[in-house]
Amino acid sequence: MPTANSHLPRDIYTVSSLTENIKRLLEDRFSILWISGEISNLRIPASGHAYFTLRDEKAQIAAVVFKGQRRQLGFGLENGTTIVGMGRITVYEPRGSYQIILEYVEPRGLGALQLAFEQRKRKLDQEGLFDPARKRPLPALPAKIGVITSPSGAVIRDIINIGRRRFPNMAMVVLPVRVQGETAPAEIVKALDIAGNRQLNLDLVILARGGGSLEDLAAFNEEAVARAVYHCRIPVVSAIGHETDFTIADFVADVRAPTPSAAAEIAIPVKAELKADCQALQSRCLRAVQARVRHLDQRYRAVQERVLRPHKAIQMHLLALDDHEQRMHAAMRRLLSSLRMHYENQKKHLFRLNIKDYFNTSKAKNDISLYKLTKIMTDMINMQKTRLARNASALRALDPMAVLRRGYSITRTLPGHAVVMQAQSTSVGQSLEVLLAEGALEVTVAKKKIGPR
Repeated sequence: MPTANSHLPRDIYTVSSLTENIKRLLEDRFSILWISGEISNLRIPASGHAYFTLRDEKAQIAAVVFKGQRRQLGFGLENGTTIVGMGRITVYEPRGSYQIILEYVEPRGLGALQLAFEQRKRKLDQEGLFDPARKRPLPALPAKIGVITSPSGAVIRDIINIGRRRFPNMAMVVLPVRVQGETAPAEIVKALDIAGNRQLNLDLVILARGGGSLEDLAAFNEEAVARAVYHCRIPVVSAIGHETDFTIADFVADVRAPTPSAAAEIAIPVKAELKADCQALQSRCLRAVQARVRHLDQRYRAVQERVLRPHKAIQMHLLALDDHEQRMHAAMRRLLSSLRMHYENQKKHLFRLNIKDYFNTSKAKNDISLYKLTKIMTDMINMQKTRLARNASALRALDPMAVLRRGYSITRTLPGHAVVMQAQSTSVGQSLEVLLAEGALEVTVAKKKIGPR
């Protein structure tokens, strides 16, 4: 049946042509745009492209960052990160869905460098690179120290001046590197590898640079530098930036100094103080040796006295022997006297004790106890018998069979065996069971009377 508008001309699109028109309209209208949203459903397949959903509290849109653009980002894409991106809208024709292809992305609120710093710090911490248990103590008296820093900055001059002042003849090796710029991370990694070489025979290495912005310190936040510090054969003291600056290299290093000057003071002892300590120890050792010599001399003289005059030593031993003999005889006499007195006391006590009377008294006490115990047990048994008889009488009074034997009966429904208490709960023709004292009857209700009997 034709409709009211059947006479109007009709343009019939195919799905492909309609999708192509929509794509052209969207790409022309939104050729370049900025967009903000939160990343979710992120996936990065083997191709290296990043596919995710960009959403806010009311809507969402599919987004993609191709491999080339993703590599240029200063941070890693993560679910939950809010970003600001620049891109263009396109339509994926096979599915008829639209998406935004992002050419540039930056984190919203937190800078890209700061976000990359936090992500890298979290990753390396989970791998155990910051574990305090693996950090090594610094040698108390290093023979040779390495310094990795810029050869032209004030940092190296400060470290050398402090080293000369604290320990003038300590060997110091400078490993020059760039401390910022694109080549800086690779140079620092190479310098750390050289510092750990056994041929240089370094005892520790100081990794230092002056203060600066987060961008200036970026080389010391690189993962390659952190891993080089971690794998360095000798202890590493980090002194990067000012006291408030923290880099990932600081977290991995064995010791973190607030400034390069402080790093030199931590690593290099004061020679004058060591000399004073050595002199004090020397004096103590000398005094201890002198005291030991005096003591041994006294012992030698005593032994010499006994060896050169043996008769005097023998006389002293004879006197001691006589003294011990007299003391032993006196002790034996006292012991014998004590034993004799104890014996006499025990003998008198036995004579006073009449064994027969003791046994008679004990027997009488036992007889009395036996009589009392027997009486108590008899009373308890009688009391329990009386209680048992009373309980049995009460049970017999409650026995339903006793009621039936007095001429009563119990009426129950069939089936169900519910006890019938009222006539109105039955119906004419209903089958009932009547329980008697002996046996039971099955009856049928022919008539029922409701009310008082």
